[in-house]
Amino acid sequence: MILRLITENFWWKVLSLVVAISIWLNLANEPELATIVSVPVQYENFPKDLEISSDILETIDVEAKGPSNRLRNLTDSRTAAVINFESILDPGIRTFTLTAQEVKLPRGLQLVRTIPAQLRFTFERRAEKSVPVEVACTGKLPAGLKSRGIDIYPPRLNITGPASHVERTNVLRTDPCDYSRIPADPDRDPEQTLTVFIEQPQVRLSKDASPQVRVRIHLEQVPH
Repeated sequence: MILRLITENFWWKVLSLVVAISIWLNLANEPELATIVSVPVQYENFPKDLEISSDILETIDVEAKGPSNRLRNLTDSRTAAVINFESILDPGIRTFTLTAQEVKLPRGLQLVRTIPAQLRFTFERRAEKSVPVEVACTGKLPAGLKSRGIDIYPPRLNITGPASHVERTNVLRTDPCDYSRIPADPDRDPEQTLTVFIEQPQVRLSKDASPQVRVRIHLEQVPH
């Protein structure tokens, strides 16, 4: 029985063995190299009702080593550094050390280091408030006209973000209102639609707030 198992399809088995040995020899003789590539940072399980108020990196550099044929494929792989926030339940400062658990490389490659080696985040409670909108005007009004005021619709907008950044945001400013776009003889008070700019990058408009406001410019004739 044993002899039959050995002799059955004998030459196919020999060929398979030769091929396997050839592949192993090629891999064994493949020079081991190192390279540094940039990979994206992905964040999962964001804590509910908390916000990151510190800077957030989008990419890190990863140094890996291994056979040259595998390193060539590293840039084409979907390798990423995955940071899991599952353990974050309260505000505070948290540091994450990047290891092979966070950076899973393709088979056959070894993680040497990451640059940076750690990521630190400051977590704060999410806050929301209403702030006024301000408009500044540029350009010159047509001859014979002057402005007697500006109305903004809506005059206030709701913002949200990390509590400390929301607290520091006391006004929202729009792109400039352009007087030079007003016709020489308007038949009614002209209007312009302007986009609001938020200076604090961690702060954003609430979901129900539009990024644009409508500005009405009230004009009157200059007495001769």
